[in-house]
Amino acid sequence: MKINKAFITHDDGNQKLLVSTGASKFSGLVRSNETAGFIISCLENDTTEAEIVAKLQKKYDGPKEAMERDVKKVIDQLRKIGAIDE
Repeated sequence: MKINKAFITHDDGNQKLLVSTGASKFSGLVRSNETAGFIISCLENDTTEAEIVAKLQKKYDGPKEAMERDVKKVIDQLRKIGAIDE
């Protein structure tokens, strides 16, 4: 899975932004915290939830279960707005 081509990502230095290009039903901008921004960055290339969790574990110290929940939550939210290509 990866970010749908109807969306572009932008890093403004403080946060990761996901912007609809107008080619999707979602119209707007998604602002993210550091963790969600990292997940979105991972989704710029074809990947899996397990691969994203593994990358989070290398970058951050924390329980794997919490990271799995965070990844699932962010991906589910992105799916709802049509930002994920399976």
